[in-house]
Amino acid sequence: MAGNSQRKGAISKGGKGPTVGSGGRVKRGLEGKGPTPKAKDRPYHKAYKEAQRNERSERRAPARPRKKKSSDVEWIAGRNAVVEALREGVPVTAVHVAEGAERDGRLREAFRLASEKGIGLLEVPRNELDRITSGAVHQGLVAKIPAYEYAHPDDLLDAADEAGEKPLIVVLDQITDPRNLGAIVRSAAGFGAHGVVIPERRAASMTAAAWKTSAGAAARIPVAQTVNLVRQLKAYQDAGCMVIGLAADGEVSLPDLELADGPLVVVIGAEGGGLSRLVAETCDQLVSIPMVNSLESLNAGVAASVTLYAVAQARS
Repeated sequence: MAGNSQRKGAISKGGKGPTVGSGGRVKRGLEGKGPTPKAKDRPYHKAYKEAQRNERSERRAPARPRKKKSSDVEWIAGRNAVVEALREGVPVTAVHVAEGAERDGRLREAFRLASEKGIGLLEVPRNELDRITSGAVHQGLVAKIPAYEYAHPDDLLDAADEAGEKPLIVVLDQITDPRNLGAIVRSAAGFGAHGVVIPERRAASMTAAAWKTSAGAAARIPVAQTVNLVRQLKAYQDAGCMVIGLAADGEVSLPDLELADGPLVVVIGAEGGGLSRLVAETCDQLVSIPMVNSLESLNAGVAASVTLYAVAQARS
């Protein structure tokens, strides 16, 4: 009957609970959903999109560390050594002379060169020279060289790009003689390379001996350090460079090198020991320098000069 009837669905099963469409559902709909997300966390907000772009950019180009410096200043001891350093453009920042030192021709030349280059001269007690040179035979004259500032390996690619040239980079593997390093730096500068890369550990670094052998070239071409040589070679490959290594048993002879006119990394190993195994395996090609006598081997500095000359000829 109409008087006893109930609206269908007016009461939930069992006669308990709110009616359908009543305030129970509305109440749940009005409950808070937590704090409003920050702009950078909302997918459709411009701040979110900007953050995503920055993240992708950082993945593509990780921040470079600042340039590294060698640990300490160095001292060149001895009259001949100081005069040669001043002649060759080694970045001497100060010359110290012992009090009462005999003024011979070399000392007078050192004074003249220092004066021409605007380098300060300081007269100090002889025992002070003994201390700073750790007792080396200094003959009353020493020169101070500041810590060398190494480039980042990527800077060498940037240098080539700025010059509008295809990269030519020299990498040294197991070179421990600083004179070899200096000679290679000199050849790299002379034949148009964009820089030299050396390992951070167990390798020659830019000491006074390397500076002197480079004949000042180290001031004109960057030298970079890397913690992991193999990883750096792969990074250069990813950047589009071909990597060749010098080896006595190379599959290609230097005159037949077809990669010379493209983006190139030349790896030079130590005399006798050659390239380390992992470095050799990373190279795209191993290249030999033809020799009349197969028993002869070239000094690393000479091998670098021969190879860079051949590359320069192919690029001219």
